[in-house]
Amino acid sequence: MRRDFCDGVGIARLLNATLVLPKFEVASYWNETSGFADVYDVDYFIQHMNGFVKVVKELPPEIASKEPVRVDCSKRKGQFDYVESVLPSLLKHKYISITPAMSQRRDRYPLYAKAALCQACYKALRLTRSLEMKASQLLDAIPKPFLSLHLRFEPDMVAYSQCEYPDLSPASMKAIEAAQVDRKPWTGELARVWRLRGKCPLTPNETALILQSLSIPPTTNIYLAAGDGLMEIEGLTDTYTNIVTKSSILSREDFTSMHGNTKAALDYYVSINSDSYIATYFGNMDKMVAAMRAFNGLYKTLFLSRRGFAQLTSQGLRGKKLMQALWKLHRDDFANGRGSALSECFCEFKL
Repeated sequence: MRRDFCDGVGIARLLNATLVLPKFEVASYWNETSGFADVYDVDYFIQHMNGFVKVVKELPPEIASKEPVRVDCSKRKGQFDYVESVLPSLLKHKYISITPAMSQRRDRYPLYAKAALCQACYKALRLTRSLEMKASQLLDAIPKPFLSLHLRFEPDMVAYSQCEYPDLSPASMKAIEAAQVDRKPWTGELARVWRLRGKCPLTPNETALILQSLSIPPTTNIYLAAGDGLMEIEGLTDTYTNIVTKSSILSREDFTSMHGNTKAALDYYVSINSDSYIATYFGNMDKMVAAMRAFNGLYKTLFLSRRGFAQLTSQGLRGKKLMQALWKLHRDDFANGRGSALSECFCEFKL
């Protein structure tokens, strides 16, 4: 959401349009009801976007009763140009709703649109005061120093990946089958090729093995940034025992009253302020966390290689040989530099 919203700001500036605060359209699959104002400080955002993009909280009465003309840019192939493809609809209908196109390269934005996008992502988006206070209390309660580990192995995540995991517990298999709907896992040779391409999430047990290969001590303080319903967690906690989570630190009342978006915001806040950050999946949150950490001068950030792990294990490597190979695989990636999201917001210079 944060990434798409940053894109939306850049597009609004590109089209010289007024931006209406967005609605989070995730209720269909996350049973989510929170809105923009539940997560972000609206007035702070509007104030800090002044001079870049005009932002309004609500539509004027003469437009509010109308449904926006929807322009779906997300599935376009090749390079997508908003001025050519979207501006005519905006000029004709005056009020449109868009889904940002991932094929639009931000590095081709004119400087004024880049400036608006970067201002939104790195300066203007701030959590609400109450949520930031809760996040700060959570951060203070975590034993220091600590590593934030973003582990993705929830039933819906595994079901979406379409990967085979024959060694999981019956309970985990049942949860995955319930989440699959019509996305059945690949089998046979297709399953092998899919895994070798790095499409399969690392299990907690595989994650623990990689952490050990990187000489991360079992006594390391780890904050587990993860969603609800994480499976097979014993594969990690049997080796790494100093693990804390949101639910183990926050009061039960606090935790149960929070929406999924606000829980994710806590993980984001803790992760951008952790001593080190490791992600098992190269997802949108990981890209945004890496970029913000780099922006703040925190470079101990690492993405574990699913493809590398699959290729090494498919070669029959086990035990000490596998551990050494995993160490070499990740050694040069430990410092990610500028991060992997919105790198065009970073100045490039040589001393």
